[in-house]
Amino acid sequence: MSKPKKVALLTAGGLAPCLSSAIGSLIERYTEIDPTIEIICYRSGYKGLLLGDSYKVTPEIREKAGLLHRFGGSPIGNSRVKLTNVKDCVKRGLVKEGEDPQKVAADQLIKDGVDILHTIGGDDTNTAAADLAAFLAKNNYGLTVIGLPKTVDNDVFPIRQSLGAWTAAEQGARNFQNVAAENNANPRMLIVHEVMGRNCGWLTAATAQEYRKLLDRTEWLPAIGLDRAAFEVHAVFVPEMEIDLAAEAKRLRAVMDKVDCINIFVSEGAGVEAIVAQLQAKGEEVPRDAFGHIKLDAINPGKWFGEQFAQMIGAEKTLVQKSGYFARASAANVEDIHLIKSCADLAVECAFRGESGVIGHDEDQGGVLRAIEFPRIKGGKPFNIDTPWFTEMLAAIGQPKGGKVAVSH
Repeated sequence: MSKPKKVALLTAGGLAPCLSSAIGSLIERYTEIDPTIEIICYRSGYKGLLLGDSYKVTPEIREKAGLLHRFGGSPIGNSRVKLTNVKDCVKRGLVKEGEDPQKVAADQLIKDGVDILHTIGGDDTNTAAADLAAFLAKNNYGLTVIGLPKTVDNDVFPIRQSLGAWTAAEQGARNFQNVAAENNANPRMLIVHEVMGRNCGWLTAATAQEYRKLLDRTEWLPAIGLDRAAFEVHAVFVPEMEIDLAAEAKRLRAVMDKVDCINIFVSEGAGVEAIVAQLQAKGEEVPRDAFGHIKLDAINPGKWFGEQFAQMIGAEKTLVQKSGYFARASAANVEDIHLIKSCADLAVECAFRGESGVIGHDEDQGGVLRAIEFPRIKGGKPFNIDTPWFTEMLAAIGQPKGGKVAVSH
């Protein structure tokens, strides 16, 4: 087992309730094992790496690293940079024309004397890390790259549970606990709760589940209008489900007639194909980011679902609320901190072994916590809608799983 001399950390992609805690956990563990190991942090993820913008983890930071568990966000900064998207890197001034961003990054790591790079991010971050690790190995740079899986979507193959996802669900539920009180702000109120989740409905489903747990712990007084039926989740729409809008509208209209409001939880990625088809039929451009992903905030799925259902269920007012930024910037909860620390401990152990990979419970190998080989890491893992707790929740709210998302005309 060889001792690393200098370690670098970076966080990338969108925020999740684990980044600050993961940084703190890595600093704490390295300090516990050997405080002489140097640690630097690249500012704003791969952007800082390309520009050589970093700072040293000082003795004061090491001493107070535990404070990072109390904060959300990423104190060292994030950015969305794809090292293999040369054109975008040049356009943003991160590399010069004719330069290979991967070589620029690799050379910067060598210049900084780094022998271990820890990347903390989602599937795009770890895909970029995988590309960089492959480049380093192919060109004999002698560096080890170790990733930690961050995504509120919980959609990384073959990782059982991504860091921060549990907290995001809990915080999204707390957010909607206040939003749901708007049900009595207007007769026949339709409230659409849009939850993050581009291709995977896990977070939407888990947020609805956590919210219903809050309802379970609430004491109600129907005699004066405090009836759980009005605060209940009336529908959950995720990308993996087929949704018959007409049939659902008929079911939800009956609920609206009874309780005078409807609360819908919808993934930001649900119905995207139908929305894009509408936009393209109108000749409108569909905006995309550097990774080629459709910019979901631009096409506004929550608003689309609200518009589809409002007339069909006879809503007098529609309110669309998004909990994503509230949830993803939260500090990690106790459950996530336990997961983060166990992953960080193994990441440091792997650093001493010189073993690259992404740390996670490997679903293809019996759920063992290990450094999963980079080529096996990919995003877009779907939520299993046959998961018992999800099917039980749908049954409890009277929602079937059949049908198909269709464009309303």
